[in-house]
Amino acid sequence: MENGRHSFPFPYEPYGIQEQFMKALYSALDRGKVGIFESPTGTGKSLSLICGALSWLTDYEEKRRREAAALLQEGEASLSASAAPSSAISSSSAEPDWIADFVQKKAERDLVSKLKEEELKRRKREERLETIRKNIHLKYAGKRKSCEEDEAIKLLQLSRGGETETPGDQEDEELVVAEYESDDESKSKSRFLGGEEEDDEDELAEEHVTKIYYCSRTHSQLAQFVHEVQKSPFGQNVSLVTLGSRQNLCVNDEVRRLGSIQRINDRCLEMQKNKHEKQNHEDGAKRKRGPAKSVCPYNKAMALQQMRDEVLGTVRDIEQLLTLGKESHACPYYSTRLAVPPAQLVVLPYQMVLHEGTRRAAGIQLKGQVLIIDEAHNLSDTLSCIYSAELNGAQLCRAQSQLTQYADRYRSRLKAKNLMYIKQILFVIEGLIRVLGGKVGQNPQSQTTPSGTEMYTINNFLFKAQIDNINLFKLQRYFEKSLISRKLGGFVEKYAGSGVTPHAQSSSNKENRRTEGLSRYLQGLKSNPTSAAVPSPDQQGAAEADKVLSASPMTQVEGFFQALTNSNTDGRVVLQKQGTLSENSVKFLLLNPAVHFAQVLEECRAVVIAGGTMQPVSDFKQELLFSAGVKEERITEFSCGHVIPPENILPLVLCAGPSGQELDFTFQKRDSPQMMDETGRILSNICNVVPGGVVCFFPSYEYSRRIVSHWEASGAIARLGSKKKIFQEPKKANQVEQVLSDFSRCIQRCAVDSSGGVTGAILFSVVGGKMSEGINFSDDLGRCVVMVGMPYPNIKSPELQEKMSYLDKHLPHSHGRSPGQALVENLCMKAVNQSIGRAIRHRGDYSSIVLCDRRYARPATLSKLPAWIKARTSTHSGFGPAFAALRKFFQEKKQKQE
Repeated sequence: MENGRHSFPFPYEPYGIQEQFMKALYSALDRGKVGIFESPTGTGKSLSLICGALSWLTDYEEKRRREAAALLQEGEASLSASAAPSSAISSSSAEPDWIADFVQKKAERDLVSKLKEEELKRRKREERLETIRKNIHLKYAGKRKSCEEDEAIKLLQLSRGGETETPGDQEDEELVVAEYESDDESKSKSRFLGGEEEDDEDELAEEHVTKIYYCSRTHSQLAQFVHEVQKSPFGQNVSLVTLGSRQNLCVNDEVRRLGSIQRINDRCLEMQKNKHEKQNHEDGAKRKRGPAKSVCPYNKAMALQQMRDEVLGTVRDIEQLLTLGKESHACPYYSTRLAVPPAQLVVLPYQMVLHEGTRRAAGIQLKGQVLIIDEAHNLSDTLSCIYSAELNGAQLCRAQSQLTQYADRYRSRLKAKNLMYIKQILFVIEGLIRVLGGKVGQNPQSQTTPSGTEMYTINNFLFKAQIDNINLFKLQRYFEKSLISRKLGGFVEKYAGSGVTPHAQSSSNKENRRTEGLSRYLQGLKSNPTSAAVPSPDQQGAAEADKVLSASPMTQVEGFFQALTNSNTDGRVVLQKQGTLSENSVKFLLLNPAVHFAQVLEECRAVVIAGGTMQPVSDFKQELLFSAGVKEERITEFSCGHVIPPENILPLVLCAGPSGQELDFTFQKRDSPQMMDETGRILSNICNVVPGGVVCFFPSYEYSRRIVSHWEASGAIARLGSKKKIFQEPKKANQVEQVLSDFSRCIQRCAVDSSGGVTGAILFSVVGGKMSEGINFSDDLGRCVVMVGMPYPNIKSPELQEKMSYLDKHLPHSHGRSPGQALVENLCMKAVNQSIGRAIRHRGDYSSIVLCDRRYARPATLSKLPAWIKARTSTHSGFGPAFAALRKFFQEKKQKQE
């Protein structure tokens, strides 16, 4: 295949930079590169990714088809040409020629039959898709096992004990962990998961075709991408599947209303297990006494396969999948998983593809596939977050109490091996409670401890907690195979409020009686039929408390144990003591994200890391790619400008305000009344000349609160309010939509009628907050973006200090700066670039950017701005010329529109 394409299918005449982007992308995929692609938001990045990548996939499939056909033809010709066997014996060799000849012919025959089989499979796939697209609903005669059903059968086997039980014991059968053998013991016996299921698995697993995995940060970004695919020339003939968690894809209301992802997962798997038990009973097995167990009506093999075919036949986003699931009475979560092997494009959130355990559970195979990671400007932080874990004292005490009560209740039914591992888990949990300054078996809220933060390597932490003699790898395997977290969750949910207390203490203890009383009160609330339909605030609080009491933190404990199995140098453990045991926390911090990214880079045919602002690329390459073993020659970079005309953007660096006050928002000076007053005057002047909407970003919520209260006292807010209606970013995520909607409506109203003197609105926002990423301030919503100060991260944070010293130790120094200093600079400028990039969203858009701080004028800082902004930026030591440029910019735009 040639390394480039002359033209790409596109819904309209592509911009020149889109054409360049697609050519570079096509080449990167074809040559198996790791590509870093930077394309500012508003330049049609998604469409370029779709059309470039799917063009390559189409050509690649065609090329493979041609090669297979040629090989098949060649193989068949070779076999027919030498059909007559030779029986001569070679004098120079003890082996007759006909044996060598036979071996060669067998290899040729095997190749021919393999090629024929692959061709047949491919044809069947295409015919089935063709049939689906013509909307002929296929009816399957035989039931085909899915991989997920196999998982359920295994769960069923796991939850069964080998002994005969008395009728009284049968009640909690599903909560008791099955007999467990560690690796060492099971080598000579049958495999732990038992039976011949594992041997069958390979036969049942469907072959994965060459595909493109596309991942992004949020579900709304994934939905946007799917909508772009629907509009593209590939919208009618690409097989696309969107993956999500059970929380996102479940259509069973009874399960959905459980709320927490952990409880939804547990209930779903329990229902799946019940389904297989029911099938076994129907097959003649004797059913044990006890109430009938609920099964999920959406999890039926025929319906799942029907929906899988529908999913492959038409491109749908998650909302459309939920609608389809309800209409066809099939589970979108399992249907989409069944659709992964034959799909050409799989759209999924970061966690699912970047976290190894989640990837395995979802049936995602990266070997030889293409991975596109979008919105990847914070990829390093994302990887660190995915693999970090945190536990507080309250969770540890609850886990210790619940597991102790579980072991006591089922002691007579648990095998010795199970009890041994449960004791080890308790030993580690108790070590963690003690290291946080607490005593085991007492209420964590009433235990006071000194405050402070301590940092340890993993090994030192294990010694400090006196748990260094426990094999955490074996414990991790026990968690995985015994499903103890899920069993404990079911136990707690079943018995919450009827004896299972949050803290294991004697019943005479006052604290214990209080929690038992609360449990009884909650039980009463649940069983009281006369309680009001609309819950009162007290009832809502009780419901929250109920959730806490009936949830098990063991899954989080399991995650923390797993984090401690990282290499000693790759992470740190942070102990944070806040004064009480319940609030004290222990956190695992991953310092080397490359260690977990390496496997992805190694397995994939090609990886594309894309974003609106990927600068500075050099540090990104060093930390994530070189450290993961990627060689420089495998990396390719592409960066393009913006589609807007250069005159549509006016970036200004302000070094001083209207009264001549130097703008220095360093930590020492930003709280001075002079600095706050000057900022108010700058905004007042800006609001006088900028039409529509102004978005002002502050470095933190705390500073935003302080400066606004200062302005309220000085009257600056009233002056601002006479020109622009004032809106503030809400702290609660569920209020963001409402604030944005009100902000937008106000600007639209003022555009029609500004007779009252108000010409639009101003939104006070926070860098890294809810408004600085993923939300667009296009056209009149963002005619000016103001950055107040530089949003440096908190340098005093122990986590940041540890990360800096780790980088200083492991990465090379460059341009006289240590890698730690570079990290702080980069974190700041990435946050700035994300915020200021919100205003220009399409070719006809125009906006101004005002950077208020003399430090922005430093060449090293300016160089970190996106190239298309940096090229137009002018620095002003005095306010007058900058303000004149701003006024002129908007006057010219107004004249053009008239």
